[in-house]
Amino acid sequence: MALTSPTQAFSICQASVADLDDLARLFDAYRQFYRQDTNLDGARRFLQARVEAVESVILIARGAEEGRAVGFTQLYPFFSSVRMQRLWVLNDLFVAASARRKGIARALMEAAHTFAAETGAAGVQLSTERTNHAAQALYDELGYVRDDDFWTYEFSLKT
Repeated sequence: MALTSPTQAFSICQASVADLDDLARLFDAYRQFYRQDTNLDGARRFLQARVEAVESVILIARGAEEGRAVGFTQLYPFFSSVRMQRLWVLNDLFVAASARRKGIARALMEAAHTFAAETGAAGVQLSTERTNHAAQALYDELGYVRDDDFWTYEFSLKT
């Protein structure tokens, strides 16, 4: 999948092992956004394991002229027993600070929707921090509906 248009200063494609160095840099910045310590080597190892095991799909945005990686989104597959269909969890979405407010996050989201449709999925789900108002505004604009009927729980296994 390669998406680009004459009006956009970037292109989006599905990432491969060849993109790991660029992705690791973005992924490390993404984790720091969520108050995690920097760990570039760990970020690369984590992403490499996901790509090599085909456990996730990563879409990467690159500047059209210089080819510099400026954003990514990572999707994980899961299945709805009630719907009896695949869905995709949009787990990560990040655009480098220097590339924000240029439509890249929206384009990554739309590319994720296209990918989900092409794989016959029932939809895309995501979650975000309650304080991430910029992301929430984008999700609202794109037609996402906030779920107020279900609570999310997590059981943490400390290692």
